Amino acid sequence: MTSFVEKDKPTGGLNVGDMAPDFKIQTMSAEQSQTDLSDLKGKYVLLSFWASYDAQSRMQNASLSNALRSTTHKNVKMVSVSFDEYQSIFEETIRKDQIVTPTCFVETKGEYSGLFKKYRLGRGFTNYLLDDNGVIIAKNISAAELSAYLN
Repeated sequence: MTSFVEKDKPTGGLNVGDMAPDFKIQTMSAEQSQTDLSDLKGKYVLLSFWASYDAQSRMQNASLSNALRSTTHKNVKMVSVSFDEYQSIFEETIRKDQIVTPTCFVETKGEYSGLFKKYRLGRGFTNYLLDDNGVIIAKNISAAELSAYLN
């Protein structure tokens, strides 16, 4: 039985079992202008929220990207969203960290963005593993846990 006690409190972010809210985000790629999370239905999605000024989330994002690159599971896409306020800092960070996901985005409104609020990120950054229907099946997963889960 599902408990709805404190389910609407915004401080804890989303939880395992919740449907991930859809969003559209502008890409940096010349080939396409925006990406919708709902376009990835039918695939598993690793959704990583981070910022270059937050060392822990930055390291976690880089290690998740590396883990996903080395997995044999090809039905998983990573959507990496940085809340850096300056695109130039974001671009330098993904270059230095060797993040090679084509779905790596920057939300320059930072904590004031609608996406930050929609996912109720509060003061911490988070990652979510979504199943092929967009349901959260893991939260704050480590690179080792991701590798074990996918292989």
